[in-house]
Parts: sequence; structure tokens; C-alpha cells
Amino acid sequence: MVGRHSRIVDRALTRLKLRQLRLLVAVGAHGNIQNAARELGISQPAATKMIQDLELDFEVKLFTRTNRGVVPTVFGETLIRHGKLIFAQVSNAAQELDDLNEGNSGRVVVGTLLAASTSLLPAAIELLLKDRPNVAVKISEGTNEVLMPRLLSGEIDMVVGRLPSHRHRDKIRQEKLFEDRILAIVGPKHPLAGRDAVTFAQTKPFGWILPPQETTLRRQADHFFVGQQQYVPPVAIESVSYLTNRALLQSRDLIGLMPAEVVVQDIENNHLAQLAWEVPFGQGPIGVSFRADDDLSPAGRAFKTALHRAAQSRQTRYSPI
Repeated sequence: MVGRHSRIVDRALTRLKLRQLRLLVAVGAHGNIQNAARELGISQPAATKMIQDLELDFEVKLFTRTNRGVVPTVFGETLIRHGKLIFAQVSNAAQELDDLNEGNSGRVVVGTLLAASTSLLPAAIELLLKDRPNVAVKISEGTNEVLMPRLLSGEIDMVVGRLPSHRHRDKIRQEKLFEDRILAIVGPKHPLAGRDAVTFAQTKPFGWILPPQETTLRRQADHFFVGQQQYVPPVAIESVSYLTNRALLQSRDLIGLMPAEVVVQDIENNHLAQLAWEVPFGQGPIGVSFRADDDLSPAGRAFKTALHRAAQSRQTRYSPI
């Protein structure tokens, strides 16, 4: 087995060309060798020969022919994924060189979830810029379902926020920063705002702002609602936009589910109010997900260190109910 691995690695190092990988990725995207060949500006016979050479070098079958074209085998899907990662790394290298040429001390691309976007991430960026004032930082916001595939493909360096509990965990590394909890949040003029104690029954007449269905928090909320005599909110708004949610809570008698880390400042400034009902679900770890330390640039490793420093200096500024 070791001999076969060494043999394939030796072939890849001496014979593999980026053009072959470009074709492989294009065939996977088109499901058709002819269209992929046209995209690369080569003939179909030449493209077929390049695929055959790859199959010989890696000693696996990469595609299965169907009446509609070709479908990647499990080996093909694996090599396509690694091909995409290689091209992402080449693009990142070119971007980092360009940044250095323009006077920036490196570059880091960070995906952020809602739970990290308002407090932890700005604090970490401040720490990073003190040490590397010319570093280029790019932030991309989304859900785990959107950001994790981009992390795996190499488009972004790391994802900061609620750590995924099941999916993607076998393909990434995770480092926990702290534990966060979910609060029930309302506008300061909401009928339930300011009460010393609130029961779930008292919340039932009001609408809710909920996270998307593909999120763990939403599944937990739906499971809880089902357990409350099949409760269905009279109004249910699905949104991950904090600015939108904040405006809706201030203008309408709605209830939102928010990570404590996100809303602490607005609660302190009386822009929002914490409902005196303890949410019985949603507590979970906030952390950073990445592929491997070796995949991170010096700027990326410095930012990960800044995240840990920001988390250590962070103090929980909301009071338990």
C-alpha cells in the first residue's frame, strides 16, 4: 500500500499539470467532456486523452459514462475537490503577493456567523491591526451551510462563530473560544419588556423572528415549539440579518432569538430588551473553524491568535435571569 502511494505521488510530482486539473474541474462542472474541452480551448479527443492519463497516473476511474454525459466517481469527486483547493491556494498566493507588493503585511479572509460579528470579530481585528497595521482583512458573512463549503474549497481561511455540531466536523479543525447562550429579545416598548418573569405561555400571542431552517438553532426552536402543544407562531419571520431583525424588534411586537454575544451592546444601550424568559435551548460553543494550521498564512495564524486573545479578555456583560 505504501509502495502504491509513493508511486502515485511520484507521478503526480513529475507529470501532473495544472491544465489537467483545470479540465478535471471543468468536466465535473459541465458533466460533459465536450463542453469542458470547449471551455479550455482544446479538442475533445485531447481532453479525453488528458482524463485517461490522469486515470492511469492515479490508478483509479474518475468518471462514469451515462447517456447524458459523464458523472464523477467517488475518486473523481475527491480529486476534483482537491483540484479546486489547489486553484484556490494558487489564487490566494497571487493575492497575497499582490498585497505584499502594495505594502500590505499579508491577507486573511474570514467567514463570520452572526454570533461573532458584533463583538468578538471587531475586537480580534483591532488586536491584529495593532501587530500588523498593514494587513488586508476580508470579511464574508453567512451561515455554516454557506461558509463551510467555501472553507473546504479554500476560498476563505477560517470561519468564526457557532461551531457546527455534526456536519463538516470530520473535514476541519475546530478551536473553542467560549460558550454562548441564546436570549429571547424584544423591543424596549414590547408589552413583555421589563417584566420580572415571563412564561412561554405569555409569549404565544406574539410573532417570532427565527433563524433559517438549515441552522441548528432553528431545528432546536422547532423541536421546542412542537413540544409546547404543537405551538405555531402567529407570525414567523426567517432572517439572519441583524440590522433587519433589530429594526423589526424596535417597530413591532415581535420576539427574536439572538446569541447573547450579539445583542449585549444594544441591551446595555436600551435599544433592545432581554425578555425575562430563559431560553431552554441553543447554548453552544463559539469558536474558529479552519482546515489546518499549515494551510494558514502568517496573517491567518496571527488572526487566529488574535481571536483567542479577544476571547480571553472578553467579559460576559449580560446578567443571567
